[in-house]
Amino acid sequence: MILQRTLRQQSALRAVSTPLRRRALPQERQLHHVPALTHGQSYREHGIPGVLSAEGYDIAWLQYQKVMVDKLNSLTAGTPDENASTKSLLLKHARAPDMASLFNYASMAHNNHFFFNCLSPKSKSTTMHSALGSQLSQDFSSLETLRLEIIATASAMFGPGFVWLVKITHSNRFRLLTTYLAGSPYPGAHHRRQSVDMTTQSARAFPGLSAEDFARHSTVQNWVGSFGSSAAGVGPGGVGLMPVLCVNTWEHVWLRDWGVGGKKGFLEAWWNMVDWDVVARNADFGPSPKRSLKTN
Repeated sequence: MILQRTLRQQSALRAVSTPLRRRALPQERQLHHVPALTHGQSYREHGIPGVLSAEGYDIAWLQYQKVMVDKLNSLTAGTPDENASTKSLLLKHARAPDMASLFNYASMAHNNHFFFNCLSPKSKSTTMHSALGSQLSQDFSSLETLRLEIIATASAMFGPGFVWLVKITHSNRFRLLTTYLAGSPYPGAHHRRQSVDMTTQSARAFPGLSAEDFARHSTVQNWVGSFGSSAAGVGPGGVGLMPVLCVNTWEHVWLRDWGVGGKKGFLEAWWNMVDWDVVARNADFGPSPKRSLKTN
């Protein structure tokens, strides 16, 4: 009798639970996603030779980048920002204190992608776009000097961040730039922009603002303006530039494979796997024959 009662109870439980198991789960929109790298499949299987193991690559790219985009999806869902690129988001929210979290995740997702996108599974350190090689040699005295400067700068950074090779747009010269944590190299992320210069307006023009809010807004100077070079998104004292290469110095990238004291070894190995074809495209160099250049 007890056995039969137990069987009937289990059958009833199965009858109730079966529809629950078959119920379709709601699909979650994932507008921001981990980008596919050109050599992503090779990196999954073999890592980046001499730089990161497959496990190190998994942590530094697949796992870390997924956290960044998941956070972006959480912060932008249902807003006009849910379809925006990471670069657009970081430029839009760089100077908004209440949007600091969104900026950090967008900037880190962008920077990390930039770093991995400039790498190759095969060493390309001995050939380079001829015009790029010539300009780098001119700006840094030699490619060897550039290599030493990047490695020394990144090694000296006391804390995580990125070292960037940037091209100054008005002179076409190359320089090095460092950013810490989730900082961005783009000049458009370094200043506050306003569509209206509040210092030229009166409270009557903004009836929707309280006197307190108007006073707060009118104390913010329009550093950029709407005319001339300032309209291009460059803050006072800043210069227009485009990033063409970067190295990621965050510990989670290199610690797993290189150990606590292995940062410099990681940087030297990174240089050997830079994809100079990608760097040339980032620097807007057109088609040009390559030539052999000793870079290390």
